[in-house]
Amino acid sequence: MLRQLVLLSLALIPGSLAQVSEGFENGWDQSAWPTYAPDCSQGGKVTLDTANAHSGKNSMRVDGGGGYCGHIFFGTSKVPTGDVYVRAWIKASKALTAAHVTFITMPDSAQGNKKHLRIGGQNSILMFNRESDDATLPDLSPQGVATSAALPTGSWQCFEYHLGPDGTIETWLNDKVITGLTSKPGTANPNAAQWQRSSIKPKVTAINFGWESYGGDTNTFWYDDIVVSSTRVGCA
Repeated sequence: MLRQLVLLSLALIPGSLAQVSEGFENGWDQSAWPTYAPDCSQGGKVTLDTANAHSGKNSMRVDGGGGYCGHIFFGTSKVPTGDVYVRAWIKASKALTAAHVTFITMPDSAQGNKKHLRIGGQNSILMFNRESDDATLPDLSPQGVATSAALPTGSWQCFEYHLGPDGTIETWLNDKVITGLTSKPGTANPNAAQWQRSSIKPKVTAINFGWESYGGDTNTFWYDDIVVSSTRVGCA
């Protein structure tokens, strides 16, 4: 009942504030949530899972292959102008390893043609990655790694992030701030030196959920109860 009330309230918010709220209970609308696999696609798979869900009965399942061409995503291009908040309940079957991987990718016009702002992992922790210069947030020093968090496996986790028009990035895992995945203009972050060397302010044109590996890692991810909004939603 609580989830239904939250979804109803989001549905009543003007379109400029709440662009997307999707729990896939009516199935997978592939026109609204198309697959995305730039350059090549070999081995990855997206399916509607009717036996595994955060709420209700359905979720989206992504079986990601190893290597770049094993990538596959599904997503939406309904992205608000200005502040962008994304909340998704996610479940990973395997832990993040030392290898570089991505589970959310966003075409970013601020970086140039065919460049992406990516969220994933390396050194066993969550991180942002800017494709144009391969910068990471946080820095992958021992000190930077310590400011991020691992992604628990085998259970649903509430993952949320904010991209501000001024270049702000904020991230929460189960409503707890991840300090290493935070960058704000004018605010010193000793573990974001690589990220803050650039003046690029993300301007993403789509939000895609899935898997991309730059080595041999494979994984299965589930996604449910996704919200894309101009204001923070939280995990409730």
